[in-house]
Amino acid sequence: MPTEQGNAQDSSRPAATRFGRRRALLAGGAVLAAGIGAAADELARGDRTADSATLGAPPTESAIPFHGARQAGVMAPQQPATHLLSFDLPQTSAATDRKTLRGVLGALTRTLAAAASDTPPDPRLQGGGASRLTSLVGIGPALAARLGLNVPASLGELPSFPGDRLDPRRSGGDLLVQLCAADRWTLTVVAELADRAAHAAGAVPRWTQSGFMPHTAPGTTPRNLFGSKDGTANPDRAAAEQWVWGPSGAHRDGTVLVYRRIRMDVTGFAALPENQRDQVIGRRARDGVPLGGTAEHDEPDIFAKNPDGSYVIPATAHVRLASPRFDGGARMLRRSYSYDDGPADRGLLFCAFMRDPARFTRVQNRLAARDALNPFLQHRASAVAYVLPGAAPAGILGEQLWT
Repeated sequence: MPTEQGNAQDSSRPAATRFGRRRALLAGGAVLAAGIGAAADELARGDRTADSATLGAPPTESAIPFHGARQAGVMAPQQPATHLLSFDLPQTSAATDRKTLRGVLGALTRTLAAAASDTPPDPRLQGGGASRLTSLVGIGPALAARLGLNVPASLGELPSFPGDRLDPRRSGGDLLVQLCAADRWTLTVVAELADRAAHAAGAVPRWTQSGFMPHTAPGTTPRNLFGSKDGTANPDRAAAEQWVWGPSGAHRDGTVLVYRRIRMDVTGFAALPENQRDQVIGRRARDGVPLGGTAEHDEPDIFAKNPDGSYVIPATAHVRLASPRFDGGARMLRRSYSYDDGPADRGLLFCAFMRDPARFTRVQNRLAARDALNPFLQHRASAVAYVLPGAAPAGILGEQLWT
């Protein structure tokens, strides 16, 4: 559960508030001088990242564009609800399977673009204003290897970690789709449409999973089911170019998603005294401040010591073991959700984006070996996917896979 709590988006403010105002400022040229170069590059490349400096209140909501250099589901403002779908492709011949994959990606592109538009064709998505739907589609490592697809060399299956109890029926897959929206209704309808389109084109459903985030006041960080603030230290826009998005070339506008379904012993963790819970996490639960710090967004000082020589943030604290300082500053973009599949099965849908999944492996190896949270966690499902670059209005997702 490498969640040294990070999430750059303000999930509680309506997505259109941030997105619409930002686009208006960019169009009008009223961008802060320090950010002119980065903002211009993002606008040209179709980046939809919310900018905290441009929060405002547009008169109306509009759809988040589906088409662009990058898929909107990675860095658009994080929505309150998510739904993930995994598919497999039947194994016949490489030529036939490639043709099937093209058909599935084309079907998903058309379906998701239509559902995300201001005027979705399905009547169940009409009449309630813009759905604010975002989506992403990714390719699993096994399919990429089997068909010789043009994916990053770093894409591969995760190794086994100590303590894993993964259910193969809820893990992996040849294709992974993540849908996010402001409400459960939209996701239910769009998941049905995406499943139907993919299945008609030749894909076989493997697993699905839904998740949610709490409502939070503007400018505050949402909490997970342990009560910890989960979204404090994500990479900013410049750092994301270094650590999240691919390097220059064919994979520049793609990234890698690591997904883990982590069951949490919420009752057991809540039974600990508050100060002990803080020591386990490495942050104060009441305000998210790292131990030894003064504000939530302070960089955790993982080397600070008490007069007796012990670490202020304990050596086994979750925040310390997940710290980017152990990895040369490398960061992941974390956009996790909670899930509740019954009283005995609640927890976290850990979703993190990174250029190189080896970063996750290093962090998870440290956590699996020493994390004080381990008695309260079980990793029950896992998946890795190469999140494809976006699609042009006349194109489909995955066109770069064949070059």
